[in-house]
Amino acid sequence: MLHSNIIGEGEPLIILHGFLGMGDNWKTLAKQFAGDGFQVHLIDQRNHGRSFHSDAFSYELMVEDLKSYCEENSLKNFCLLGHSMGGKVAMLYATTYPDMVEKLIIADIGVKQYPQHHQIILKGLTVLSNDAQAMTSRSGADDFLSKYIIDDGTRMFLLKNLYWKEKGVLGFRMNLKALIENIEQIGKALPEGASYEGEALFLRGDKSNYILDEDEKGLYNAFAKAQLSTISNAGHWLHAENPKDFYKEVINFL
Repeated sequence: MLHSNIIGEGEPLIILHGFLGMGDNWKTLAKQFAGDGFQVHLIDQRNHGRSFHSDAFSYELMVEDLKSYCEENSLKNFCLLGHSMGGKVAMLYATTYPDMVEKLIIADIGVKQYPQHHQIILKGLTVLSNDAQAMTSRSGADDFLSKYIIDDGTRMFLLKNLYWKEKGVLGFRMNLKALIENIEQIGKALPEGASYEGEALFLRGDKSNYILDEDEKGLYNAFAKAQLSTISNAGHWLHAENPKDFYKEVINFL
């Protein structure tokens, strides 16, 4: 069963994190949604956060993981929000089980296939995980990873995966080995012919290139009632870079 953090009471809202993330990345926004009458389910997807590890990894499997979670928690009609990889899971879930999804929100990911672009990040994390000295302190891990990842925000996001395996020994919560072995799954397109007739909101950052103007036709073909809005002063992590406008767009849609 997937690990989750449930915040608030009311109409269920499920949030799916992106690649190498975890549900806790969304805790601040979740508290805001809870304050507006939602019961927010912050999910850790397989091989991420505190959820189970598995050699198998695909969007189809993550959809079935979520289906099992919803059945276990008696969630039959809910709003579903997904960012990046989580957005692809959310799209596939809505097109597979449309009667379960009341409204769909997709953050900065389109329906198309994406080329692999996490190689440097995965290399840095792999080398770091094998360096016993660097993995004795969070500051040491940060210094080590900065050789591969210059951007402070990206490193901060990735290093949230660190936890104390034992005194003086850090480890990563995500199943790095399985994610690397299945990295080609991350960029896969929504299956040809998949569609969802319900209400859908797509949000993109104005500094992001994940949803381009030429991608809109494919998006509307799959999601006929989709709205597409752009968040200013934000890149791919639009919910973290401009949380105020992101929250406003989502809550108005909900």
